[in-house]
This record gives sequence, C-alpha cells and structure tokens, in this order.
Amino acid sequence: MADAGGTSGGGRVAGWGSDVVADALAALDIPYIALVPGASFRGFHDSLVNYLGPDGPQMIVCLHEEHAVAIAEGWARVTGRPMAVALHSNVGLMHGSMPIYNAWCDRTPVLIFGATGPVDAHERRPWIDWIHTSADQGALVRPFVKWDDQPGSAEAAVESVLRGYQIAATTPKGPVYICLDVGMQEASLQREVRVPDVARFAPGRPPAAAPDEVERAVDMLAAAHAPAVLMGRMSRDTADWQRRVAFAEALGAPVLTSIHRPPAFPATHPLHVLPVCGEWPSVAEADLIAGADLILSFDWLDLGGYLRGCIGTASTQKPPQARVIHVSLDHTMANGWSKDHYALPPADLALYADPDQVVGQLAAALGVRGCSAAAPLCPDALHNHTHWQSSVTPPASGADHAMSLELFAHTIAGFAASREVSFARLPIGWPGDACAFSHPLDYLGKDGGGAVGTGPGHSIGTALALKDSGRLVIGVVGDGDFLMGVNALWTAANLQVPVIFVVANNRAYFNDVRHQERMALTRNRPVENKWIGQVLDNPRPDIVRLAEAQGFAAEEVGTPDALIQALEAAELRFRAGQGTVIDARVGGY
Repeated sequence: MADAGGTSGGGRVAGWGSDVVADALAALDIPYIALVPGASFRGFHDSLVNYLGPDGPQMIVCLHEEHAVAIAEGWARVTGRPMAVALHSNVGLMHGSMPIYNAWCDRTPVLIFGATGPVDAHERRPWIDWIHTSADQGALVRPFVKWDDQPGSAEAAVESVLRGYQIAATTPKGPVYICLDVGMQEASLQREVRVPDVARFAPGRPPAAAPDEVERAVDMLAAAHAPAVLMGRMSRDTADWQRRVAFAEALGAPVLTSIHRPPAFPATHPLHVLPVCGEWPSVAEADLIAGADLILSFDWLDLGGYLRGCIGTASTQKPPQARVIHVSLDHTMANGWSKDHYALPPADLALYADPDQVVGQLAAALGVRGCSAAAPLCPDALHNHTHWQSSVTPPASGADHAMSLELFAHTIAGFAASREVSFARLPIGWPGDACAFSHPLDYLGKDGGGAVGTGPGHSIGTALALKDSGRLVIGVVGDGDFLMGVNALWTAANLQVPVIFVVANNRAYFNDVRHQERMALTRNRPVENKWIGQVLDNPRPDIVRLAEAQGFAAEEVGTPDALIQALEAAELRFRAGQGTVIDARVGGY
C-alpha cells in the first residue's frame, strides 16, 4: 500500500510511466489481474512483473479476452469489489466487449485497462502499430461502461486509476475502462510521481433515503392490508441478508426473489411463499401481485415490465391498482444507447437510495414502533398463502433417452440440499421450485446481457473468489454456452482453482428451436423444420474430450442415478483441487 506521503511500498522507485500505473494498482490492493498478453501494454506488463513483483496482483492468464472479463466479473459478483483486467489494444477490447456489456447490465464493478498507440504517429512501427491505434478507443465501449479515460501523463494516470476504481465501486456499480497510451507507458520518468494515500479516494457510502421519505414509506406499509415485497438487486453481505430477514419478519408480508439475480432473501423462509421467480411471471405470481394493495420493490429487475406481465398489459396505460414503493438508484445508469433501463415503472413513492440502506432504515423504524416477528405490522398479509415447498413434487424418471430439464434440475438440487453449494450459473428454463436457496452465496445469478459464452468464465471467477471457503462451486450451463467458453477452463486448471461444470446438453440451440416453432405456428408453416440451423450434430461436439484437453476430468451421463454418482465423484476431485465437467444429456434434440 502507498503510505500517507504517497511513496511506493517495498522501497520501489518508479522509472517509467507504467511503473506509476502499477504502483496505483498495488496501492488499491487488487489481488488479481486477468489478461491475454499484448504488445500494446508490454510496458505495463513489465511493470507488474519486474517492478511490483510479489507486491502486485497475481496474473491470471487467459486464452481469450472474453474469458478475462468474465472471470473478473464472476469474482466481483461474489466479492462486490473490482478486479483488474488488461485488454490488448482495440482488437482485444473488441473481443472483450460482450462480457463488458454483461458486467454493465449486471451492475458489477470491473477495472479494465486497455492500451493504444503510440498516439504520436511519429513513434508508430510500420503496419502493426497503425492498425492497433484508434483515435478514440473508449468510444467502442462508452455506451456500456460507467466511465472511460485515456490519461496523457504518468500523473494523470494515477488520478485515472483512483477515479476509475472509485466510480466502478460506487453504487450502482459497473465496469470502467482506462486506456494507456504506449508512449506514456514507455516514457522514462525524469521526475518523481507520487501515489497518494488511496484511502482518501475511496468510494463513499451508498446513499440512504431522507427521514421524511422513510416515515412516509412506513405509513404506507402500516395502511396496507396485503403488501408484497420484491427483492431484486441487493448485496451478498451476510449482515445485509440478516437485516432483510428481520425487516420482512417485522412486516409480515410475502417476499419474492428472481432467478435473474443472486438470492436476496432465503427461498426456504416461510415468507417466501412462492418459488423463485423465473423468466416470465407465473399464474401464482400474477395472482399474488393482483391481490396486493401495496408493492415494495427493492431494485427489482425490470419492475415495470414485471408488473405489466402480471396484470396482462403491454403498456403504461393500465398500471397496477396497488400502490408502489420503488427503491432504486438504477435510473442513474440510463444513457439511451442500451435499453437495460427496462420499462418505466409506476411509483407512488420513489426512494432514490441504496436498497440495503433503505431496508436498514425501515427495519429501524419498525423497531421503534414496537414491531417484531412475533407481532408483524401486517399480520393478515399471508392470508391464503402457503409455502411453495409444501407442494413440490419432483418429476418422475421417464423411459426417455434423456432426462427432462425439470428432472435434471431437481436431481442436482437434491444433491446440493445436503451441501454448501454455490451455483455460479443456471441455464434458461431452470425451474423455480429447484431453487431452495438459503444463503446469499447459494446462487450468483444469470448473465445480465443475456449473451452466450460467459458461463464458464463467470463460474471460474466465482470459484476463484470462493477458493478455500469450503463451498462447492457448480456452474450449470447449456451446451452452447459451454462450447463458446470451453477454453476458459484452461485458466482454472492453470490456477489450480477447482470448479464443477454440469452441462445441460440438449445438442441444439434449443431456446431458438422454440422461437422457430412459434414462428412456424404463427405463420402456418411446417413446424418440423424448427430444427434446421439449430442442431449441434454431425459431428456432435465431444464435450468430454474438449474438457479433458483443458486439464479437467470429464464424463458423460444420461440418467439421474448416473448424474448423482458423477456429482459425488466430482466433489471428491473438487476437494482434492481438480475440476470436473459432467456432460449431461437432457431432453431436446
């Protein structure tokens, strides 16, 4: 860490521009930097290796820039802190742009370093430096990063790193991009450049609601007979988790969570009356929302669209009858390019504050009013609601050639029930009644951008963050997702970071098969053609051999019993430090 006077730790004396960038990174105590090496940041690379040495972040070498960003995002999804990434020039940034967009949509902090140049055309080598230099490289990702910069001096680079970290880690969090000119990196320093005390530039505390707004919210809750609470984007912190439970018990209202986000409330709690919400509102969810007279939303993903889906309208012209308290800071991220601000939600009280801060304020206010779990504020809110687990019937095993997705999911959930498991990812169609989450790290959510290929990187980043925690890390991914990101597994093997992948292999881009089926039915065209352009066959990708080539153990299974046996064997390997891929045949093609 840099001391209060700003000198480098370890007796280092910066001699080059990139040394100063490395000093700033070390002062922030960032443990890892994921990268695919590139000549554009050769100066920075040298500073990390030969200047910082063991005082700097550990390098995570990747085989593709997409994996580097996805691993960093997976790590941040657990820790809530930015990890560093280095991307080579404009070409590396273009490779890495998709998972950067995912991090943006996920509101996940990532500190991304790029490089260009030399900006001075006189210094460019023939051919290669010209095609790897852009006039405004940050423009490639500016619509989906919180901030970008291209500092022109070593002094400016220090400020850029500190500002970038501060912005990335400030709620709502997100990725930032800092482009390092080759000329600045490789310039010999003829002066002292100091890194200040980074504690003076730390992110501030997330904002809370004004006291009068909290008072009004409590009054609205007290007047409600059938409130419903939607818990969306919230922290992984266990103290925040416990505070949410205490608040919900003091209120006594049903709570919903979504499979799009990591769990914000235990699905096994009596107040979580319905299964975890899936891709679209269920009939039971629609009935609950229709029967509510107050909806309290804590940064629910696409609140406006969700409410429209529940009440069966496609526009703002028919808002729900219930009053709405909307707690979110997400409007501050809207920029017009990406439409991830979603549908405009109605709000009778909009609290522009951090959701977990507001939970604490509301919990304190309810405590002052003498409320507790034994005497909830809304004692009749659970009328006619029974807990979803009381009616769960796992699907029976059929005579099919492959497991159904439902049977597959319940088999894995049954295995996890007696273990501390962190599901780094779950695939499309995973049933909500196979989500008995009871801890904030039981599941880390979907990819915010709805892309394909990030599942392996996210799972590896999650495993890196949870290494030595004792938690079993499982990434359940689709075959398309796995095949696009399979060589990310080499990085996990190289780092000796174990992770278990279970591939839901339906041997097709099955989500799009269903879209083609819908088109054919709508247009009165042959439904049997829905498979054309979708099937992964002839030859069938050999997932087992692809996994083994990356240093993983692997096997193929096709029945629930075989899946359980494979998971038990994978757990033993995981405890011994080796990763496993299970290629599970599920219903589909």
